[in-house]
Amino acid sequence: MYSSIVIRMDNPKKIRWQQRFINFEKAYKQFMEAIESFSNLSTLEKEGLIQRFEYTFELSWKLMKDYLESMGVTTKFPRDIIKNAFHYEIIQNGEVWMDMLEKRNLLAHTYDEKNFDEALSKINEEYLAEVKKLYQYFLGLK
Repeated sequence: MYSSIVIRMDNPKKIRWQQRFINFEKAYKQFMEAIESFSNLSTLEKEGLIQRFEYTFELSWKLMKDYLESMGVTTKFPRDIIKNAFHYEIIQNGEVWMDMLEKRNLLAHTYDEKNFDEALSKINEEYLAEVKKLYQYFLGLK
């Protein structure tokens, strides 16, 4: 298993992913707070939920990037980061993460009612579970 890689405590890249985790954790908790009342949210609140998901997702792949770099794995692009995170068993469902990445543009165009509804559905039915798993993974490393 890949998680047996030892990271030196004085490794500045380890410090970087830990700092990123703090920001990710804040975003994650705000996202979870917004999604708790999913079925009772107004349209404006649903737009806020999408916004919270967007920045939580951005911090997710950046956290994975920082962590991979602390392991000596160099990656630059989000697609490669997701592939490597799957390879190193940081995430289990690479297909959903790739879908999140691809749908990032869809989420930016929520003014279209069809895109808006599809984004909300994806967030609630697929993406939420994967973000939770990522949070749990890193929480276990703290």
